[in-house]
Amino acid sequence: MQEKTLELFRSAPVPKAVISNAIPSIASMIMVLFYNLADTFFIGQTRNPYMVAAVSIATPAFLLFMAIGMLFGIGGTSLISRTLGEGNERKARRISSFCFWTSLGIGVISMILVMIFRYPIATLIGASAGTLEYTAQYLGIVAAGIPFLMLSNAFSNIIRAEGKPMIAMIGMIVGNAFNIIFDPIMILSFGWDVAGAAIATVLGNFVSAAIYLFHLLSKRSILSIHPKHYRIRNGIATGVCAIGIPASLNSMLMSVSNIVINNLMEDHGDMAVAGLGVAMKVNMIVVMLLIGLGTGIQPLLGYCFGAKNHKRYMAVLKFSLCLALCISAVMTVICYVFAGPLVTAFLDNDAAYGYGMSFARIYIYSGPILGLLFVFINAIQSTGAALPSLILSISRQGILYLPIITILNTFHTPRMLAMAQPITDYLATTLAAILFWVTYRKYFHAEQPSPTFCDTPQECSC
Repeated sequence: MQEKTLELFRSAPVPKAVISNAIPSIASMIMVLFYNLADTFFIGQTRNPYMVAAVSIATPAFLLFMAIGMLFGIGGTSLISRTLGEGNERKARRISSFCFWTSLGIGVISMILVMIFRYPIATLIGASAGTLEYTAQYLGIVAAGIPFLMLSNAFSNIIRAEGKPMIAMIGMIVGNAFNIIFDPIMILSFGWDVAGAAIATVLGNFVSAAIYLFHLLSKRSILSIHPKHYRIRNGIATGVCAIGIPASLNSMLMSVSNIVINNLMEDHGDMAVAGLGVAMKVNMIVVMLLIGLGTGIQPLLGYCFGAKNHKRYMAVLKFSLCLALCISAVMTVICYVFAGPLVTAFLDNDAAYGYGMSFARIYIYSGPILGLLFVFINAIQSTGAALPSLILSISRQGILYLPIITILNTFHTPRMLAMAQPITDYLATTLAAILFWVTYRKYFHAEQPSPTFCDTPQECSC
C-alpha cells in the first residue's frame, strides 16, 4: 500500500510530481477563494455595506481558528512526510492520531468560549456601533463549526502527506461547494442575511471534515485516527509543534494584523473598512493560488528530505520557483486590470467602491513576488527547521508589518495604510530567501554541493 501510494513522491519525473501535487492543492485553494468571495458577494446583494463590513471584521477571528488547525496540518504534514520518507509508517499513524484528537479537543473548547464571549470578541476585533450586532451574530453561529473547521484545515494538509492530494482536494472542494450553494439560499431566499452566511459556512466545514473522516477510517489510508495510536512522546508532539507553531503563528499574526488595520481604518469610516475587506478578497485571488502551490509541494519536499534524496529536493524546489513566478506574473496582471469589475461585484456604494478599487490595486503590488515567498516558506517547513520557520513566521505579519503600518499611519491617509502590506511582502520575500539559504547550508551542505545546476533540463525547466 505504501509503495503504490508514495510512488509519485519517490520516482516520478520532477515536473509531473510537482504538478500532480500542486494542482489538487491549487484547486482546493480556488474553492476556498470562491467560498470567501461568495460570502462577501451574496452579503453584498443585500445592499447593506454594514453587513459587508461586519463579515470583513469577523474574518480575522475566523482565521485564528484556521491557524490552530494549520498548526496540526502543516506541522503534521511536515513530520509525517519526513517520517514516511524514512520508511516509518507506524510512527506516521501515531502522528496523524495525535493531530486528530488534539485539534478536535481544542476545537470544542474554542467553540464554547466564542459562543459565550462573542460580543466582547466582536468589539475587540474592530466592530463599531453600526456593525457590532452583525459581527457578533456571525461569530456566534460560526463558532458551532469551529471543531469541523480545525479538522478540515488540519487534514486537508495531512492527507497530502500520504500521497493522496486528490482526496484532500475533494474534501475541500465539496465542502466549499456546499457553502457556495447554500449562501444564496440562506442569505437571499430565506432572508437570513449575515446569519445565513454563517450557517452556510458551518455546513461546508462539517461536510469537509466528514469526507476526511470517512477516508481516514477506510482501508485506503495508511494513516490512522484510532485512539490506540494516540501518542505525545517520542518526538511526536514536539515534532508537530516545531513546524506547526511557526506556521500557525504566521496565520495568527495575519489575523492580528487584519484586526489592527481594521481598527486603524475605522478612523476613516465604515465605508473604508468595507472597501478594505473587498480589496483583501480581490488580493486573495493571487494569494490563494500561490498558497496552493506552496502547500502542494511541501509533502513532496518533505519526503525527499526524509529519504535524504537531496538532489531531487533541489530539482523540485527549482521547478516550483519557476512555476511560482509564472503564476504570479499572470495573476497580477489579471487582478490589476480587472480590479474595477471585481470590486463592483461586491460593492455598489460609491464611497465604499472608491476605497475598494484604490486598495485592491495597492495590494496587488506584491503579486509578482508572492509565489517565491510561499515556496520558500514551505521549503523551509519541509526540512523541519524550527528556528528559521519561527523567524519567518513572526516577521512577515509581526516584526515587519506592525512597525511599518504604525509608521504609515502617521500620514493619516487610508491609502498609506494599505501600502503596508506590499512593502512588508517584498521585505518578507527577501528574508525568506536568506533563511532558506541558511537552512540549506545547515541541513544539506555537508552532503550536497551548492544548488546551482541540475543534471537534466527536465529537472530545472518550467
